Amino acid sequence: MTIEEQEKHVYARLRQERENLHWSQLDLSYESGVSQNMITYIETGKRTPSLSTVLKLCNAMKIDPSVLFLKNDGEKEKAKQTVIEIIQKYM
Repeated sequence: MTIEEQEKHVYARLRQERENLHWSQLDLSYESGVSQNMITYIETGKRTPSLSTVLKLCNAMKIDPSVLFLKNDGEKEKAKQTVIEIIQKYM
């Protein structure tokens, strides 16, 4: 799975988690402090959120960020390694 496909999966899971709470994007914006426009951009893949933004959204929804990533252990480990590599690249 490519990074782009993984990103799309994360954004879709983020939206799914928000909808599971029966929250609108405005509700999530209010709870997280992230603008509604940014939430729209993230969910539609038009913007890539910072780690801080993802954590704000997850904290507001009271979910562990890992739920946004793939469930298959092999794919989950690969996604985890990709995230680590990206973080190390910018440190």
